[in-house]
Amino acid sequence: MIPRIKSVKPQENYKLLIQFDGGETVIYNVMEDIDAIDDFVPLKTERGLFENVQLDDSRTCIYWSDRIDLPSDTLLEYGERV
Repeated sequence: MIPRIKSVKPQENYKLLIQFDGGETVIYNVMEDIDAIDDFVPLKTERGLFENVQLDDSRTCIYWSDRIDLPSDTLLEYGERV
């Protein structure tokens, strides 16, 4: 079953605080993706883009643009549990 995201909130230093319907809460470090994936670089270089993170209608993906997104299962698996 694909985890559904309840809320996502941008934090300092390119981190996201993510709450899932199942009760899990994680901090996901997007800087690792920015360093590894060219399409993610605008999150660091375009003022205000990172803070404009959105949750898709299915609540199984977050995105910033049509080229920058992350699926909920990745966020849950690689996020630091809090």
